[in-house]
Amino acid sequence: MSFPANSPILAGFLDYLKVEKGLAPLTLSAYACDIRQFGEFLRARKRTFLNARRADVRDFLQDLFSNSLDGRSVGRKLSGLRRLYHYLLLDRLIAHDPTLNIASPKQWRVLPKSLAREEVLALLRGPGSTSSHRLAPAMALRDRAMLEVFYAGGLRVSELIGVKLGDLKLEFGYVLVRGKGDKERIVPLGKSAQQALSDYLGNARAALLGQKSSPLLFLGCGGRKLTRQRVWQMVRLASRWAGRHASPHMLRHSCATHMVENGADLRTVQTILGHTDISTTQVYTHVALDRLKSVYQKHHPRAKAR
Repeated sequence: MSFPANSPILAGFLDYLKVEKGLAPLTLSAYACDIRQFGEFLRARKRTFLNARRADVRDFLQDLFSNSLDGRSVGRKLSGLRRLYHYLLLDRLIAHDPTLNIASPKQWRVLPKSLAREEVLALLRGPGSTSSHRLAPAMALRDRAMLEVFYAGGLRVSELIGVKLGDLKLEFGYVLVRGKGDKERIVPLGKSAQQALSDYLGNARAALLGQKSSPLLFLGCGGRKLTRQRVWQMVRLASRWAGRHASPHMLRHSCATHMVENGADLRTVQTILGHTDISTTQVYTHVALDRLKSVYQKHHPRAKAR
């Protein structure tokens, strides 16, 4: 169940911003979207605006960072939450503000969330589509190929849905990707990804095209271009089989983390992911180190000795 758009608290807060602060409709719409998103997050934790804790706010912001929202956008959402709780304090609906003493997002060291290797394998070996749609087998092959490419090359969603058929050089094991700023980069594909793509191209793409034509590699039914929302939905559904809620960006982070864990140098990982600055890639060394410490603590017989 989604967060109700007519929430009394949200409606009262927006009226307060409109009347008391004189905010423009576009700004009010942005605040409403941010507050609803936080409401969804709280609902999943069986909490409400009125009993949210500081830890809930911090975890919400961390979740935004983990899905690659930039610091400015996270800061804007935090600003909206501060305004919300200022309003609730004024109306004496709460006694404590859970946004107090939360540092500016720019001061956070954000470690991206990634899947364990076993979780990735479980996701990729999932049961496929259980739909009764006549094109379900073709969609299952397409989804499997997309998941393999996400993990093999660490692509962003926008990059994946923008790949053209001519960008794929399957016989050479790579794909040409257009990233941020329309910058091109060559992304290698492993054997598993190549096989999944070969199955998709040989047994599914033509069925999805129907009587239409399209230059894109991955297609929706009738040759339509896939939306970002549809891809996110596909990954979420596939991840249920692995027993872990996942997103496309978690597969991107998993690709980078597992490469670093296996000894890949940062320059190579930077090139594959398309990072302009290597400092962005360096975060994966912290992720790999944290996991190394966790495994050591769990398995070394003297790790917990006193």
